[in-house]
Amino acid sequence: MIPVNKPIITGKDAKYIFKTAQSGWISSTGPEIKIFEKSFQRYIGKKFAATVSSGTAALEISLKCLNLKKNDEVIIPNFTIISNLLAVIKVGAKPIAIDCDIKTWNMDIGLIEKAISKRTKAIIATHIYGYPIEIDKIKKICKKKKIYLIEDAAEVIGHDYKNKKCGFFGDLSVFSFYANKHITTGEGGMILTNNSQFYKKIQSFKNLCFGKINRYNHDDIGWNYRFTNLQASLGISQLNRIASIVKKKKEIGELYYNYLKNNKSIYIQSPTYKGLKNIYWVVGILILNKKITADEIRKKLYKYGIDTRAFFWPMSKQKILKKYKIKLSGNFNNSEILSKYGFYLPSGLGTTKKEIKFVSEKLNNLLLG
Repeated sequence: MIPVNKPIITGKDAKYIFKTAQSGWISSTGPEIKIFEKSFQRYIGKKFAATVSSGTAALEISLKCLNLKKNDEVIIPNFTIISNLLAVIKVGAKPIAIDCDIKTWNMDIGLIEKAISKRTKAIIATHIYGYPIEIDKIKKICKKKKIYLIEDAAEVIGHDYKNKKCGFFGDLSVFSFYANKHITTGEGGMILTNNSQFYKKIQSFKNLCFGKINRYNHDDIGWNYRFTNLQASLGISQLNRIASIVKKKKEIGELYYNYLKNNKSIYIQSPTYKGLKNIYWVVGILILNKKITADEIRKKLYKYGIDTRAFFWPMSKQKILKKYKIKLSGNFNNSEILSKYGFYLPSGLGTTKKEIKFVSEKLNNLLLG
């Protein structure tokens, strides 16, 4: 079976982890955590960095920092991972979903200003799959409307946008180090900010809000969202080779593109689109022949030993909305098309050229004509 994701853990990675394990610093304190945080903040270009247990935790803590109240609104992409929606619900705010662009699959920026009300306090701008969202335009809107920008750069670690790293632009910027990300620590995440008050809050919220004088007298609700020193050692090692990782991901995406670009039954994102460069976190395709769904094609590929992954399910169609009596209003046609006719191919760092050719040949045979 060709897996949808195959991470690469090198000999250097293993040596770094083993060295840290031998030191005894294996839990949520230790020198590697600070080294990783400092290295990552410098790489992105922010003043403060705090490791957390996941990208989801990073989103929750970021929203908690904003002191949101009931009926405060947070704008999120409709086509994204559920974490965006869950974070808003958990802090008691109201999610406002925006449909995606059918070509970039990012949130449609042209719809944002119409969705902003007097109750809007923040926008979560998520870079989806490969193309960076035009984050400078969203930042301009946020500045004009005096609302916070949370930049979700989990899927574009190492990517550039207008000579700045993705993650540079947010008031709070969040990352994930899950196994399928460009840098992995197994699980884990990071929050970056230039705001010292936010940074202090993050450190408290991620660590159960322990008291300053009496450690076990807590003045707020926090979580155990800590990150381990063992994970940090792997993160340091992987960050040291981020340039080669990004290069490899782009090569995988471009190879698929060259094999599949002439297939008129599918849309595959190109290496560049309207000035946006594709980092190919995953290589996704959209079936244009509406006589067959993504699930039907995926089942056929699976019979050939090819694992694939469905696209995100739209936030507007999540079962959780009914349970919590939340209604997302709007036209979400593009998100619904992507969820029904889109999926992504094996495109982890360990995917070989031979595997890419095999997958492409089978896909072309299934859909051509």
